[in-house]
Amino acid sequence: MRKNSIKNRRIDGEVQRVIAEAIRELKDPRVSPMTTVMETQVAPDLKTCKVWVSVMGSDKEKQDTLEGLENASGHIRSVLAHEINLRYTPQLYFRLDDTVQYAIDIGRKIDEVIAMDEASHNNTEGN
Repeated sequence: MRKNSIKNRRIDGEVQRVIAEAIRELKDPRVSPMTTVMETQVAPDLKTCKVWVSVMGSDKEKQDTLEGLENASGHIRSVLAHEINLRYTPQLYFRLDDTVQYAIDIGRKIDEVIAMDEASHNNTEGN
C-alpha cells in the first residue's frame, strides 16, 4: 500500500477517531482532559502508527500526559483492535504537537504589534 493512498488516508482517519475516543475514556490522572489527537499516521505495512497529540497546559502537564499515554498504549491498542479490523494492530508512538500553542502565541504577538502601532499612531496625531 502506498503512503498517501486513499485507503491509507481512510485508515488514518478511522484510527484517529478510535484513539481519540479511547483517550477520552482513560482514567489515568496524568492524562490531561485537554488532550486532542491532531493527526495519526499509520505506516503502509500497518505495523506502526505515529500519533500527534496536542495538550493545552504547562510543560509539566504535557510531559505527564505523554507519559500517561505511553503507559496506556497497550490498552489503547486493544481498543483499536476491537474497533477496527486490520491485519495488524499497529504499535503506537505518541508525539507532542505544539502547532496550536504556536498559533496562539503568534496571534498574541500580532495583537501586541497592532496595539503598539495604534498607540504610536494616536501619539503622532495628538502632537
